[in-house]
Amino acid sequence: MNYHHTQHAPLGWVLLVIATGLGGLSFALWGTPPAGLLVGLLAGAFVLLAASFWHLTVEDRGEHLSVRYGPLPIFGTIVIYSSITAVEVGRSSVIDGWGIHYIPGRGWTYNLWGWDCVVIRRGAGTLRIGTDDAAELAEFLQTKAEMSGRSRREDPA
Repeated sequence: MNYHHTQHAPLGWVLLVIATGLGGLSFALWGTPPAGLLVGLLAGAFVLLAASFWHLTVEDRGEHLSVRYGPLPIFGTIVIYSSITAVEVGRSSVIDGWGIHYIPGRGWTYNLWGWDCVVIRRGAGTLRIGTDDAAELAEFLQTKAEMSGRSRREDPA
């Protein structure tokens, strides 16, 4: 069993539009140091964010699930299958937002766009992975968690 899914969303375009506006403002302020330079640096940061949050790829990597934003893969996480205690399809809320967030009592959220997500419980922690493929991802993770649990029980070490 293998899983690979990439979700594309307009978040990258939104960030790029903001970067373009800041770039124009930087050009207008260029004769006013340091404001022009600072706004230009901020525009550059938004270009990097746009390149980082263009899509979200969730992929099976054998013993763990890789969750990576891209195409510039600066941000992401992994989920070790043997650490999963429960999986369910859920919905993120406005407080979870888009991007990467930690909310005390709710845990981590990795979301690109939309409200559908898979809620993964690992010990005392919770992770929400936003996806437009929630049912299939939850089924895959449930199977991997069960297989990983069986292999732990069968391992004499």
